Amino acid sequence: MSRAARLGAFIIAALTILVSGIFIIGGKQYMFSSTYRVNAQFGSVAGLDSGADVRVGGVHSGSVRSVELPSKPTDKITVWMDLDRSSHNIIKQDSIATIETEGLLGNEYVAISFGSAKGANVVDGGTIGSEPPLEMSALFKKANVILDSSQEALKNVTHATANLNSISTKIDEGQGTVGALVNDKKIYTQLDQTTSGLRDTVTKAQAGVTDFQENMEALKKNFLLRGYFKNRGYENSSDLVKNEIPHLPQAEPLKTFTYDPKMLFDKVDTAKPTNQKLLRAAGQFLADNEFGVAVVVVSTSMAGDTEKDLVLTQARASVVRDYLVDNFGFDDVQLKTFGVGKKNGTTEASWGTVEIIVYPPGTDVPAS
Repeated sequence: MSRAARLGAFIIAALTILVSGIFIIGGKQYMFSSTYRVNAQFGSVAGLDSGADVRVGGVHSGSVRSVELPSKPTDKITVWMDLDRSSHNIIKQDSIATIETEGLLGNEYVAISFGSAKGANVVDGGTIGSEPPLEMSALFKKANVILDSSQEALKNVTHATANLNSISTKIDEGQGTVGALVNDKKIYTQLDQTTSGLRDTVTKAQAGVTDFQENMEALKKNFLLRGYFKNRGYENSSDLVKNEIPHLPQAEPLKTFTYDPKMLFDKVDTAKPTNQKLLRAAGQFLADNEFGVAVVVVSTSMAGDTEKDLVLTQARASVVRDYLVDNFGFDDVQLKTFGVGKKNGTTEASWGTVEIIVYPPGTDVPAS
């Protein structure tokens, strides 16, 4: 082959390679196919350049035409993309563009999600939504912070382990109270004996209280003493203090009803009611008005046995309360009793007093 023929063959081969390259590059950049253009706006493009791939559903479907900086600091960067016409029915106005990276340190590309089936088609030159890219530098900073926190946590764990080892060593050596209990059986035996003694004392005390209550109930049922309680209008003394408070509230009374026990009970030393209709005014007031708490306060004169008079006033207060609760509509939790026993300033001929003291809403009730 002559020199001219070889030169001609070389030129033809070079042109063939050049044209092929142009068609390959042009095909990748969609220079020779029908395309349409869309844009998306980002606060940062994370190193995205013109000519980068645009992928729809992971398939190469276009390229980045240009990356334009904003004219104002408050605006965003605009990324223009040329997309193949075949993706026009997939990309909708509700599609989202994101900037992603191939691997950890690969090139950036734009990924566009499919739109909804009923979404409107994006127009040529239209704008689609975007999400901020994940920047590797920010990710590395977060990883460093997490590693620093982990190292600090490991230091704390190591310190706590050292403290536990120190405590365990002291216990093994018999130091401190716990160490003495663990290592010295004599101290443990003495402590166990002391605890057993306390348990026995408490058990005996509880048994004594139980025996006392049983004896009192037995005395009530005894034919010689049974009448003493029944004739005075009550049989079970434990019920007398069920609604009793230790002292009167500190608030200013809203209303006070005062009665002479002679008009309410049959004898000076009993709680048997005779004329409870006198209490209707107080009962109607409790039913018709809002109040915080009401207290039935009963006292006796200075004559008589102190203990018996205390029980008598508790019984009378309980009888008055039962009548009011049974005959008038109000919250019975709001009605308390207070048997005060003997009251100074009364004559021997006096039977004492019966008062129904009504306090306004919001009054604090003393704990029973």
